[in-house]
Amino acid sequence: MTGFLFELSFLLAAPVWLLMIFAPGWGPTARIAGSPWTVVPVLLVYLALAVPLFPDLWSAVSSPDLDTFRELTALPGGAGAVWAQVIAWDLLIGQWMYREGRRLKISALLMGPLLVLTILLSPFGFLAFLGLRAARSRRAGQRPVTGGPLPGRTRG
Repeated sequence: MTGFLFELSFLLAAPVWLLMIFAPGWGPTARIAGSPWTVVPVLLVYLALAVPLFPDLWSAVSSPDLDTFRELTALPGGAGAVWAQVIAWDLLIGQWMYREGRRLKISALLMGPLLVLTILLSPFGFLAFLGLRAARSRRAGQRPVTGGPLPGRTRG
């Protein structure tokens, strides 16, 4: 059962990734990629794997050390739970990258490989995208959206 849930976590995320990579301009893709609900099925798999080992999981995250984490991932369901969590967060990062790429009008031919890199090695893909985003924003005379004050509003 654990092996099935391990594989299921990626299979549930794969359709969203496929849409963002192979159908980036299709109308429903933007709506789907704009929704945080896409990760809920993956998080349900995470819960199915994490709840039975919650005491061990809590021990590993509340007082983290390498040996405790190593013991967690050696448990049936432990590695699967960590994997499902990674899949869910990678998907959210990929969805944000997709939306930012569309906002900045970055070519789908460039975004596709960046998204694939993010699926496989998310820190590398995310860092590459952040560099591209900064360069693209600088060249366009914009500053990247960082959560600062809204344009046209003054601080009071």
